[in-house]
Amino acid sequence: MAEPLPAGLILHPDGCPRCWWAGQDPLYVAYHDTEWGVPEFDSRALYEKLILDGFQAGLSWITILKRREGFREAFDGFQPEIIARYTDDDVARLMGDTRIIRNRAKIVGTIAGARAWLRIEESGPGFSRFLWDFCDGGPIQGNPHSRADVLTETDVSKRMGKALKAEGFSFCGPTIIHAFMQAVGMVNDHLTGCHRHAACAALASA
Repeated sequence: MAEPLPAGLILHPDGCPRCWWAGQDPLYVAYHDTEWGVPEFDSRALYEKLILDGFQAGLSWITILKRREGFREAFDGFQPEIIARYTDDDVARLMGDTRIIRNRAKIVGTIAGARAWLRIEESGPGFSRFLWDFCDGGPIQGNPHSRADVLTETDVSKRMGKALKAEGFSFCGPTIIHAFMQAVGMVNDHLTGCHRHAACAALASA
């Protein structure tokens, strides 16, 4: 008889054990297998993910994932150079766009974040370096064995969130930032028995 999987792992029909949160939704499983935990160093892509994690606050990630293409269309491909020039007319347009989460504070925060992104890109080491320096330039290997081992915030996420807020970003509390760090591969929090854990660890080494 096969030994039971550690708490937090699900054995899928393809024979691969995966982290519990991916469930069985094909869209979520694909996201788990191809994006979550993969180190991301592109400044624009990091801005997009940070903003989407902010929109997730109070919601499930699958809700945002299913609307991601709509978000991208509504927000001009999450190009900070364009979003930074948004006006009140754009806020009104977005508040009427059913493809996104119509939260005024989050929309206004997206614009303020774009302006902050530009300042960091133009006057500092760049947004990617700004963020990755909190991880000493490389992914942190979490090595959680079960669901209970996965943290929701860390000292690093607290410091990063505080720094982002000081730069002008909003919706960047330590829990949101830790989820962001997991998603963009700053932390490898795939469970050690998940088929993606070793793959993401190898990407970190590379």
